Amino acid sequence: MENKKVRIALTKGRIESKAVDILEKVGYDVLELRNKGRKLILSIPGENIEVVLAKAADVITYVEHGVCDLGIVGRDTIMEHGGKFYEIADLNFGICKFALAVKKGTDFFAGYGVKTVATKYPNVTRGYFEKKGIDVDIVKIEGSVELAPLVGLADGIVDIVETGTTLKENGLEVCRNVAPISARLIVNTVSLKLKQERVLEIVDLIKNERIRENS
Repeated sequence: MENKKVRIALTKGRIESKAVDILEKVGYDVLELRNKGRKLILSIPGENIEVVLAKAADVITYVEHGVCDLGIVGRDTIMEHGGKFYEIADLNFGICKFALAVKKGTDFFAGYGVKTVATKYPNVTRGYFEKKGIDVDIVKIEGSVELAPLVGLADGIVDIVETGTTLKENGLEVCRNVAPISARLIVNTVSLKLKQERVLEIVDLIKNERIRENS
C-alpha cells in the first residue's frame, strides 16, 4: 500500500461531528479529533492521515488547490462556489434544501414587475431564476435573511431550509423548492492520480460505511 500522507478537510460544525463519527465507524482512531481543543490540524494515529478543520468555502479552496486531498462539505457550498475537483459521493447526511420563501399568503409570481430576492447564496439564486427564465434583482445578505421580506427589502428569499421552523416563526413560508442539499465527499483531481491507491482506500471505506448505515 502506498505510504503517502493524506489530508482530509472537514467542514467545522455539524458536518465535522458526523464525519468524525463515520471515520470512527470505519476503524480509525479519532480520539484526537474528539479532544481537539483549538487545534485545526489533527492526526489519525498509525494511518498517516491528517484532518484539517475549516469553514465550508475554505474546504473547497484547500481541496481545489491540493493542500488537502479529500474534503467533506455541503452541496450548498459546492453549488455556490463551484471549483475544480471531483464530487465523488453523496454521503446522505446533513440533508436539507434550498428553497424560495415569501411572506405567508403572498404570491411571489403575481404581477409583471421585477421581483427582489434576498439571499446569502447569489450564485445559486441567479442560476435558479435564469433556468426559469425569470428576471430578478438579487440582494446579498450576510445575516438573518428572513428579515428582508419583513422590512420590505425583498419580495422573497432563497435560503437553506431544514425544518422550516425559523420561517414559520417569522411569518414566512416555502413557495418553491430550489435544490436538495446533503454532505458530499470531494477529491482533488491530482491526488486521485498521484495518491490513487491511498485515496481510493479511504473513499471506499467511507462510501461502504454510508451504504451500510442507510441500508
